Amino acid sequence: EVQLVESGGGLVQAGGSLRLSCAASGFTLDDYAIGWFRQFPGAEREAVSCISSSTGVTDYADSVKGRFTISSDNAKNTVYLQMDSLKPEDTAIYHCVATRSRFPTIASMWDYDYWGQGTQVTVSS
Repeated sequence: EVQLVESGGGLVQAGGSLRLSCAASGFTLDDYAIGWFRQFPGAEREAVSCISSSTGVTDYADSVKGRFTISSDNAKNTVYLQMDSLKPEDTAIYHCVATRSRFPTIASMWDYDYWGQGTQVTVSS
């Protein structure tokens, strides 16, 4: 059974940092690209970042470039999203997704195969 389980969300003040984790099971990161989406309170979704562990390709939304860093640990079958310099507008539910791709882009992650349940990130001003 394929599962994506996110963790690491929480409440943080503006300017602070959080590290999200996405633990994958039922498949290996070599076969799939992993991405992060966020869903805002009004239900709008934004693709934030993605990574292919097999090629090292990463991509970021303009809204998070220079502040967020995506990485992977194949031994743990886990992808991380380090979020620094957080802003109140980063408040959202963060979901990880998986798609079969070795050269992912933010745009291509919308064609995902699997979606995790999400973890809440709240940034106070």
